[in-house]
Amino acid sequence: MSRALVVVDYQNDFVKGSLGSPSAEAIEDRIVSKIGRYLECGDDVFFTMDTHDEDYPRTDEGMRIPVRHCIKGTAGWRIFGRVAEYQHLGKTVEKHTFGSLDLIGELKGYDEIELCGVATNICVIANAVILKTAYPESNVKVDPGSVASYDGDLHRKALDVMRSLSIDVSDE
Repeated sequence: MSRALVVVDYQNDFVKGSLGSPSAEAIEDRIVSKIGRYLECGDDVFFTMDTHDEDYPRTDEGMRIPVRHCIKGTAGWRIFGRVAEYQHLGKTVEKHTFGSLDLIGELKGYDEIELCGVATNICVIANAVILKTAYPESNVKVDPGSVASYDGDLHRKALDVMRSLSIDVSDE
């Protein structure tokens, strides 16, 4: 069985920066542990990176979320903490919006695709839905303990919506 782990946007700005939250920081150990297990088994690991440029405030997203974040090349754009130590062992996919259509091509043929990272109610759910839509026979899964949001209520609601879309939402 072919498996892939997708670490969604675990970047400085989403953990301790301009859009950070204590819940995002709290999942670091769990993500590091997951990455280690996937690599030990010879499975693939992908890292998505929310990527904007100086024009961000003039984009549709920038007008709706008027917080400067993940500007390419800045400290806030880089992968956070100990997770960054593993980035060179996987493949990085930059994305300019919540979901990444590029992930579809990267993850073709995997039997199981697990997502972890931030934010549950924005980029995690967007990518999980895209992948489940593209690969309806693949087991797309999310471990609730390895995803986080700045808003606990939206986190829980996003997990419920993912369950309703046949995404496997369960602990390890």
